[in-house]
Amino acid sequence: MEKGYLDPAPVPAMLGLTPPPPASGSPAEARDIEGARTALALRGTPRWSLATSDADLFGPGATGALSCAAGIDIGRASTPLLDRLLRRTIADFGLSGSVAKRTYARPRPFMVNEQPSCTPDWEPMLRRDGSYPSGHSAIGFGWSMILAELLPDRAALLIARGRAFGDSRRICNAHWLSDVEEGRVTATVALARLHADPAFTADLAAARVEARSAKPPVRDCAVEAAALEPANGASK
Repeated sequence: MEKGYLDPAPVPAMLGLTPPPPASGSPAEARDIEGARTALALRGTPRWSLATSDADLFGPGATGALSCAAGIDIGRASTPLLDRLLRRTIADFGLSGSVAKRTYARPRPFMVNEQPSCTPDWEPMLRRDGSYPSGHSAIGFGWSMILAELLPDRAALLIARGRAFGDSRRICNAHWLSDVEEGRVTATVALARLHADPAFTADLAAARVEARSAKPPVRDCAVEAAALEPANGASK
């Protein structure tokens, strides 16, 4: 993981922002359990495949996850400045909920329902990393907010895709719905802090210029759109 823009030291105030996860036996927990149950029914579908792809944060094509929503091809070769900006913020968004993760140490869905996640090889590591809030969700939603600033005409599409990127973790049986939702909150705080960082704002300005001349996506956007149809498990 590349070094982020922000000081990686935990921000204790974030714990005050993040409420405890749903209590055992509560309606909120029942909602999480139902969300996990419906996600398991999507195994083997296009939505499951997209969720598996969204799980990869560090591969060469990771930053291209929002290309279709952005209407441009995002990647190391096509938009190197934007690609590096997004990769640097993985640490900033992903660690934004770290204090709550350690404090609450919530078990992940696959640990409770004993069904596999979409990334079984990662499960030993994930068992040691609290489920709440979702760092993946924070990253995807954070990326969508950054891209919405760069491409305001596509803001609604980008925020919707960022939300779906986080929901991919529920589809994957790696996070509960409330984990995903709270990740969006921690991402919003991280982005506010990023805007106070001169290096981030300078890189954001450079990425904005680059994005204006970027080429259209090379991904199959029709396939992605079909996978994200509500009937295929897209979050509402």
